[in-house]
Amino acid sequence: MKPPDDLGFVHVFIPLEKPKSPTLLMLHGTGGDERDLLPLGRELWPGAALLGVRGKVLENGMPRFFRRFGEGVFDIEDLKYRTEELAQFIDAASERYEFSKTRLIAVGYSNGANMAASLILLHPHYLAAAVLFRAMVPFVPDLIRDFSHLSVFVGAGRLDPIVPSEQVEELASIFESGGADVTISWRQRGHELAEDDVRAAKTWLSKGNIRKRVAA
Repeated sequence: MKPPDDLGFVHVFIPLEKPKSPTLLMLHGTGGDERDLLPLGRELWPGAALLGVRGKVLENGMPRFFRRFGEGVFDIEDLKYRTEELAQFIDAASERYEFSKTRLIAVGYSNGANMAASLILLHPHYLAAAVLFRAMVPFVPDLIRDFSHLSVFVGAGRLDPIVPSEQVEELASIFESGGADVTISWRQRGHELAEDDVRAAKTWLSKGNIRKRVAA
């Protein structure tokens, strides 16, 4: 039996239960692990394959996907390096578990959402769509890539003390400038993820245009 980290990341893969369903790449927030968001994935798209990944950076013993110097102050060099590592992992995992990257949806919360946003900026063709809860701009890209095949849901909190509203708007603007179809769902909440966030994302994923993009 192969160890769960032999592709470069500690991870767990749950095969799809319904034919033609996508694979959800689940990226946890600070302190989570590869199983943290699996229940969320089952709720968002019942029957989808789930690929949960554990961040490789530790901050006070808590897993993260990249280093930071302080709240909202990212180590950009490390972020880009870790993003390349994740892209390589996705390549290897897609071969091992036999899923298509054109039907891959990233689902991230907080640190995981920022990692997913970085993956979009650097490797947009690794995904068909993304659900980003409490994301901010990971970095301002020198080059705006082609995001025209991407649909992005951004779940944001009006009362979020960590992610200012202008960061949410800027992130959406960057994606839209490359042609992405972006939806911002504002909640009267802080940084925590709540049931109304999940319901909004699930409704968004059920829309016909999203299903068509994933099935393409």
